[in-house]
Amino acid sequence: MKDIVNKFKVTSGEKFSLKDYDTAYSADFKKEDTDETLAGLIKQTAALQSALYADNHYALLIIFQAMDAAGKDGAIAHTLSGLNPQGCEVYSFKQPSVEELDHDFLWRHYKALPEFGRIGVHNRSHYENVLITKVHPELLLKEQLPGITSIKDVDKKFWEHRYKSIRSFEEHLANNGTVIIKFFLHLSKDEQKERFLARIDDPEKNWKFSAADIKERQCWDDYMKAYEKAIKKTSTEKCPWYVLPADKKWFTRIAISSIILDTLKGLNLKYPVLPAAEKEKLEEAKRQLLQS
Repeated sequence: MKDIVNKFKVTSGEKFSLKDYDTAYSADFKKEDTDETLAGLIKQTAALQSALYADNHYALLIIFQAMDAAGKDGAIAHTLSGLNPQGCEVYSFKQPSVEELDHDFLWRHYKALPEFGRIGVHNRSHYENVLITKVHPELLLKEQLPGITSIKDVDKKFWEHRYKSIRSFEEHLANNGTVIIKFFLHLSKDEQKERFLARIDDPEKNWKFSAADIKERQCWDDYMKAYEKAIKKTSTEKCPWYVLPADKKWFTRIAISSIILDTLKGLNLKYPVLPAAEKEKLEEAKRQLLQS
């Protein structure tokens, strides 16, 4: 498990390029063993989820970012199955509403943070504000930002400030008990093409496909540059990014579950220990129950 964690973790300050990450990597795992492997990982995670709730000192925020058809929805469904749904919250962020655009870009994401003792999943996240807006800067004009009246006003300094805002936001959360894991599901362009074709050919998957997907695919290289820059600028020791191979969905899910489990283990979670006086009350209650 540690091998998976270390292989895909982006270390702050070190040279980073998405080209160094194989989108089809699967280590020594075999597809036919996926169900058994995942079941074991989820069983251990479920036990730690219970401890997370009882300990009540930490929240776990899991962020998923990826190109279309990388398998975010399926990954979330498979890696969180078996956990207590009462302790999980999943938010899928779409285009911001009018109300959301009347606030700073982090506002709607802050509102969706998990409480202590709970696991929160953000399907897309505040990183859209340095990804899709980086590729389509005209979208920034909807944010009514001071000094931004045209895309010509969006310069390098603007993006550096936005990366800094994200780092500060995440550092604040980490310092106050929210543990953050950030996953980028790294899909190849060829594999995306195959998955798009499968959606078109399968009537039950037609609803997943949009003509806008093709338009965004034409910006592939721009998105890769935006992802690379965002990951490089915001992967920190406390809030690391993990670049996971996404061409083989079954391995992606094993990697995700392994990293979540490793993260929870690292928190040294403990069930509360009652004071001696409270234990005496429990023993007295037990005696009364046995005599009734």
